[in-house]
Order: sequence, then C-alpha cells, then structure tokens
Amino acid sequence: MDFRDRHIVVTGGAGALGTAVVAALIEAGATCHVPCYDEAEAKRFRLRDHKQVTLTVAGNLADEAAVTRAYAGIAPLWASIHIAGGFAFAPLREADVAMIRQQIDMNLMSCMLCCRAAVQAMTASGTGGRIVNISARPGVEWRSGANMAAYAASKAGVAAFTAALAEEVVKDGILVNAVAPSTMDTPANRQSMPKADFALWPKVEEVAATILFLASPDNRVTRGAIVSVYGKS
Repeated sequence: MDFRDRHIVVTGGAGALGTAVVAALIEAGATCHVPCYDEAEAKRFRLRDHKQVTLTVAGNLADEAAVTRAYAGIAPLWASIHIAGGFAFAPLREADVAMIRQQIDMNLMSCMLCCRAAVQAMTASGTGGRIVNISARPGVEWRSGANMAAYAASKAGVAAFTAALAEEVVKDGILVNAVAPSTMDTPANRQSMPKADFALWPKVEEVAATILFLASPDNRVTRGAIVSVYGKS
C-alpha cells in the first residue's frame, strides 16, 4: 500500500494501537497528523520527532473547537482514522451520570465531530478520501457488554454512525468503515488481566494492518463495513 504524498489524521495516535497505525503509515510513506490532548500526551508519543509526523495539542476532541484546531490547515486530507476513546468498566447501577456522559463523549461524540471535520475537508478538496472509525466487540455483540453497558452503547453508536455516514458520503468519493477489536494485546491489558491467554488476543500491529487497508487507495469498494478483528479469542 502506497501512502506517499498523502496526509492522514490519526486521533489517539499516542496510544498503543495509534502508535502501531502511525508507524505503519510512516513506513508506507504517509504524512501523519496526530492531535494530542495535552503536552504530557504529546511527550509520551515515541514517534513525535519523526519528520513525517506533525503533532497538535488540540485538547478534548469531544469539543468542537478542539476538533477545528486538530484539522486546521491540513490539505489535501486523504484519510482520517479515529482511535481516540476511552473505556470504563462498571455495572450500570454503580455508574454515575458523569461517567456515562464521558463514555459517550470520548467514544461517540469525538468520532462524530472528527468525521464531520474530515468530510468537510475532503469534500472541499474534491478528491474523496477514506475514514476509519474504531468500534469494539461489545459494540457489535451487545450481550458481551455486561458490566460495561455505557461503553458498549457508545461503541454500538460508533458502528451505527459509521454505516449511516458511509451511505451519506459515498457520492463524494469518501469510503467510511470501522474495525471492531476484541481485547488487544497491549501492556495495559496484560497488566489488568494477567491470567488471560495473551496468544488469543489480536496484536495491535495486526489490527493496524486492517485499518491501513481500509484507509488506503487500494480499498476501492468497501464501505459501511464493521470489520471484526478478534484474533483467536
């Protein structure tokens, strides 16, 4: 896959999956634009000094002004990959309103606002493009979301939104898809679930490979898909 001379936004690029995606895009020749929440997050990003990476301290991507800052001046925009989000594990009876709203903002609202900014940029340039969102296994297999209902609902929203938006913008040459990972093999997940069989979990590099195809010019026909990336679990 050839991404030379293509500008791509990767939200959540400083995280485990985001770093894998940015690293793969760099290798394929892309110029990556990575919005970070604050300076601390920017400093943690190990690829921050790469010549093909531009960091922006944008703030909370559930805020319209932050998204405007993140996408300002990126032209032409070829692809936008929305990995930014968050996870909360709690039975609904123990969840306060702040946590429920946080899950909706972090996972669904940020995705919707970034998609809107990407669509505006792509239609303005008239060149089309690609959008890839991140749902999750509980977002498409709802019963697996017990004890994380707010998270599952927010990720189900991402899946439904992706399919609807794909139909809305295909006429503009924009293909919108999502991936739905199960628990991925990251240091944080290993620490929180030390007794799990890590060999069953998908590696972030494997999930990144699927994302790259959906975001690439090689993807000419796939739209509205919610691609399961479950590994062997």
